Amino acid sequence: MPDRIISFGSRRLPRALIGAGLGAALLVACVPSARAEDLPVIKLEMRDGVFVPEVIEVPANTRFKLEITNTGKSPVEFESAELKREKALASGATSSIVFRTVDPGTYPVFDDFHPESKATLVAK
Repeated sequence: MPDRIISFGSRRLPRALIGAGLGAALLVACVPSARAEDLPVIKLEMRDGVFVPEVIEVPANTRFKLEITNTGKSPVEFESAELKREKALASGATSSIVFRTVDPGTYPVFDDFHPESKATLVAK
Protein backbone atom coordinates (compact mmCIF):
# COMPACT_ATOMS: atom_id res chain seq x y z
CA MET A 1 0.00 0.00 0.00
CA PRO A 2 1.56 3.32 -1.00
CA ASP A 3 2.39 5.84 1.73
CA ARG A 4 -0.16 8.61 1.89
CA ILE A 5 1.00 12.18 1.36
CA ILE A 6 -0.25 15.02 3.57
CA SER A 7 0.06 18.62 2.41
CA PHE A 8 1.11 21.48 4.66
CA GLY A 9 0.82 24.63 2.56
CA SER A 10 3.25 24.09 -0.27
CA ARG A 11 5.02 21.20 1.51
CA ARG A 12 4.00 17.59 1.05
CA LEU A 13 5.16 15.07 3.66
CA PRO A 14 4.59 11.31 3.93
CA ARG A 15 2.20 10.36 6.75
CA ALA A 16 4.83 8.02 8.28
CA LEU A 17 7.28 10.94 8.64
CA ILE A 18 4.65 13.07 10.36
CA GLY A 19 3.79 10.22 12.75
CA ALA A 20 7.46 9.71 13.63
CA GLY A 21 7.88 13.43 14.33
CA LEU A 22 4.80 13.55 16.55
CA GLY A 23 5.97 10.43 18.40
CA ALA A 24 9.39 11.96 19.07
CA ALA A 25 7.81 15.19 20.32
CA LEU A 26 5.53 13.25 22.66
CA LEU A 27 8.47 11.23 24.01
CA VAL A 28 10.47 14.38 24.77
CA ALA A 29 7.46 15.98 26.47
CA CYS A 30 6.96 12.95 28.74
CA VAL A 31 10.58 12.57 29.91
CA PRO A 32 11.00 14.00 33.40
CA SER A 33 13.62 16.74 33.61
CA ALA A 34 15.54 18.36 36.44
CA ARG A 35 14.05 21.83 36.36
CA ALA A 36 15.68 24.72 38.20
CA GLU A 37 12.64 24.76 40.53
CA ASP A 38 13.49 21.20 41.67
CA LEU A 39 17.10 21.99 42.59
CA PRO A 40 18.45 22.68 46.07
CA VAL A 41 18.58 26.45 46.57
CA ILE A 42 21.50 28.01 48.44
CA LYS A 43 20.85 31.64 49.43
CA LEU A 44 23.56 34.29 49.49
CA GLU A 45 23.24 37.93 50.49
CA MET A 46 25.67 40.51 49.19
CA ARG A 47 25.65 43.96 50.78
CA ASP A 48 28.09 46.76 49.90
CA GLY A 49 31.17 44.53 49.97
CA VAL A 50 29.95 41.98 52.54
CA PHE A 51 29.02 38.34 51.83
CA VAL A 52 26.44 36.73 54.13
CA PRO A 53 27.46 34.03 54.83
CA GLU A 54 31.21 34.35 54.22
CA VAL A 55 31.46 30.56 53.89
CA ILE A 56 28.93 29.34 51.33
CA GLU A 57 28.33 25.60 51.76
CA VAL A 58 26.97 23.78 48.71
CA PRO A 59 26.43 20.12 47.78
CA ALA A 60 29.32 18.57 45.83
CA ASN A 61 28.65 16.62 42.63
CA THR A 62 25.00 17.78 42.60
CA ARG A 63 23.10 20.36 40.56
CA PHE A 64 22.07 23.33 42.68
CA LYS A 65 20.92 26.91 42.38
CA LEU A 66 22.77 29.77 44.10
CA GLU A 67 20.26 32.57 44.74
CA ILE A 68 22.03 35.90 45.24
CA THR A 69 20.33 39.00 46.67
CA ASN A 70 21.94 42.43 46.77
CA THR A 71 20.57 44.14 49.89
CA GLY A 72 23.07 47.01 49.73
CA LYS A 73 22.97 50.46 48.19
CA SER A 74 25.68 49.85 45.56
CA PRO A 75 25.97 47.28 42.75
CA VAL A 76 27.74 43.99 43.47
CA GLU A 77 29.24 41.23 41.36
CA PHE A 78 29.62 37.64 42.52
CA GLU A 79 32.71 36.32 40.79
CA SER A 80 34.89 33.20 40.89
CA ALA A 81 37.68 32.57 38.39
CA GLU A 82 37.99 28.93 39.50
CA LEU A 83 34.27 28.25 39.04
CA LYS A 84 34.15 30.39 35.87
CA ARG A 85 31.03 32.19 37.10
CA GLU A 86 30.05 35.79 37.58
CA LYS A 87 26.80 37.63 38.19
CA ALA A 88 26.36 41.39 38.57
CA LEU A 89 23.37 42.73 40.48
CA ALA A 90 21.99 46.22 40.95
CA SER A 91 20.94 47.42 44.39
CA GLY A 92 17.84 45.52 45.53
CA ALA A 93 18.11 42.85 42.81
CA THR A 94 17.92 39.07 43.19
CA SER A 95 19.23 36.61 40.62
CA SER A 96 20.36 33.00 40.44
CA ILE A 97 23.17 30.91 39.01
CA VAL A 98 22.52 27.23 38.33
CA PHE A 99 25.58 25.03 38.81
CA ARG A 100 25.56 21.67 37.03
CA THR A 101 28.01 20.21 39.51
CA VAL A 102 30.94 21.36 41.60
CA ASP A 103 33.74 19.00 42.58
CA PRO A 104 34.40 18.72 46.32
CA GLY A 105 36.71 21.48 47.44
CA THR A 106 37.12 25.10 48.45
CA TYR A 107 36.71 27.92 45.91
CA PRO A 108 37.48 31.61 46.52
CA VAL A 109 34.84 34.12 45.44
CA PHE A 110 34.88 37.90 45.50
CA ASP A 111 32.81 40.98 44.74
CA ASP A 112 34.30 42.58 41.63
CA PHE A 113 32.84 45.98 42.61
CA HIS A 114 34.40 45.68 46.09
CA PRO A 115 37.70 43.79 45.45
CA GLU A 116 38.58 43.63 49.14
CA SER A 117 35.40 41.65 49.78
CA LYS A 118 36.04 37.92 49.73
CA ALA A 119 34.19 34.72 50.61
CA THR A 120 34.66 31.00 50.18
CA LEU A 121 32.38 28.49 48.46
CA VAL A 122 32.83 25.03 49.98
CA ALA A 123 31.48 22.01 48.13
CA LYS A 124 31.09 18.89 50.26
